Amino acid sequence: MRLFKNSLTNITKRRYAKVHDVQIKFVQEKEAQTTMEKNVHNQPLTLHSTRPLTGFLRTGYCEAPRSDTGNHSVAGIMTNEFLDFSAARGNDLRQAGLSDGCKWCLCVARWKEAFDARSGDNDRKVPKVVLSATNKRALEGATMEELRKFAAEEKN
Repeated sequence: MRLFKNSLTNITKRRYAKVHDVQIKFVQEKEAQTTMEKNVHNQPLTLHSTRPLTGFLRTGYCEAPRSDTGNHSVAGIMTNEFLDFSAARGNDLRQAGLSDGCKWCLCVARWKEAFDARSGDNDRKVPKVVLSATNKRALEGATMEELRKFAAEEKN
C-alpha cells in the first residue's frame, strides 16, 4: 500500500511540476463588453473609467451587485464643488486621488443628497451623469428625470 501511495505522489508531482512560467497580459479593447449589467436605458453598461479605475468591483464599469450595499451605480463626473460637499459629509474622495473632471462611480444616495441640496439646475455641487454608464440600480435611489437633469453630453 505504501508503494502505491508513493507512486501516486510521484506521478502527481511530475504532472504539476511542469508549469514554470505563467504570463498574464492585459489587453484593453475600446469596445470590449465585460459586464452583463444594464444601464438606465436598459442597454448594456458602457465603460466609465479606467483612469482612475472605478466601480465597486474596480472594473471600470459602474456595476452594482447586491453585495454593494452602497449602490455605487451613478457614473458621475467629479467637480470641485461635489468633492467639497462629499468631504464635508465624511467621504473625502480626494484621498482616493479624485479631482475635478475625474469619472467615478458614485453611491446613488450621495448623488441624490447633492441633488436635493442644489441651489438650481446649474449647481456644480451635483456631478454630471453619464447615463450610458449609469447602472439601472441607480433608479432605486433617484428618478430618471432627476438623472436626466444632470446628464452629461455623450459621444456616440
